[in-house]
Amino acid sequence: MWLAHGVGGRQDLPIPFGLALAGALVALVVSFVALGVLWREPRLGAEPARPLPAPVQRVVAARSWPWLCRLVGLAVAAYAGLGFLGPDTADNPTAGLVYVLFWVGLLPLSLLFGPVWSALNPLRTLHLLACLALRRDPVRGLRDLPPGLGYWPAAGGLFAFVWLELVAPHRVSLPVIGGWLAGYAVAMLAGAVVYGSRWFDRGDAFEVYSAVVGRLAVLARRRDGTLVRQHPLDGMAGLRPAPGLVAFVVVLLGSTMYDSVSNAPGWVRVLQSGTAPAPLLGTAGLTLVVVGVLGAYLGATGLAGRLGGRPAGECAGEVAHSIVPVAVGYLVAHYFTLFLLEGQRTLVLLSDPLGTGADWLGTGSWTVSGFGTSPAGTALLQVTVIVLGHVFGTVLAHDRALRLFDRRTAVVGQLPLLVLMVVYTTAGLLLLFAA
Repeated sequence: MWLAHGVGGRQDLPIPFGLALAGALVALVVSFVALGVLWREPRLGAEPARPLPAPVQRVVAARSWPWLCRLVGLAVAAYAGLGFLGPDTADNPTAGLVYVLFWVGLLPLSLLFGPVWSALNPLRTLHLLACLALRRDPVRGLRDLPPGLGYWPAAGGLFAFVWLELVAPHRVSLPVIGGWLAGYAVAMLAGAVVYGSRWFDRGDAFEVYSAVVGRLAVLARRRDGTLVRQHPLDGMAGLRPAPGLVAFVVVLLGSTMYDSVSNAPGWVRVLQSGTAPAPLLGTAGLTLVVVGVLGAYLGATGLAGRLGGRPAGECAGEVAHSIVPVAVGYLVAHYFTLFLLEGQRTLVLLSDPLGTGADWLGTGSWTVSGFGTSPAGTALLQVTVIVLGHVFGTVLAHDRALRLFDRRTAVVGQLPLLVLMVVYTTAGLLLLFAA
């Protein structure tokens, strides 16, 4: 069953847990010490100055390019909707399309090309077409976005989606998926009517997810619209504090951790114990993990602020961007096998969304391939990306600390953040080895 994410357990791993953990902690400590000695001035966040070749610039600057992206997004959404007309069986591609190709696939797509969902989002396109038909400015709504709204709607939408993916009863059935998507579409379009198209930038969980993760892409646009190459950490360092940003990245990280917890044998036994309805226990478990991740984060950043001589609440927003590479590391580690194998299976099923025996996409005869991957190789990849995500997070936090704190207290102020990374790393590896 594809809902059992990830790969096998500890016996599949090429190295013992203790050795993996020791190596990860050494990497974090060595990185921290090296940064303190060698990295004494802020370096990240500069606007990139390496434009792509002129032919590429001309293509993406053409007036037809945005409409091509919009039409592709609409066409894919319309084709995906055909699955709701087919039989509600295991051969229906809708669940795999939503949970694997879309949700998981949006991660590598954004890491490669930046915030792609804003260009493809069919809801944004429908709102634009309606405004053009009514001769209204799509940017203007009935009222302005409240200054304190920030990313709070996106954080709520993200929690609602991961609840659907990980907790909701019958979550692979067409009525449940269709009902959730319909409700989400109504909420997003209503927000766009009230606040204009800028609502999608902060209110649409998937646009915010793509935009936040996409800051790690090597491709970016400067303020003048020029398509450029950038260092991924420069892009992430440009993510500035905003209301709800901490909540969004914590839900992203905490939900992935809960996904690992939910596959652990002990938690499965709790859900099957009958002490309470499984959806209620799952909701409580998901909430507790997210709250635990948030509590550790706020505790570490609050202490860092006090040690660095800054207001306790300020540090939490300022270093929220450093959690994104950590979350990306967990996401890649956790969903790599799922995307590789179930992604292929979904493409096979998508060739016949109505279940009529047709082969519309020519993928119906494909066979699922592991492309030479092995449990040991996959596990080694998982450990590596988790550690790299924490190292990159340490670099980002160090660079931001140099801007926030006095030079004399910058390193001391980062010690709680280092401890936080150690805690997250240990938890991530424990969940990986226990899965």
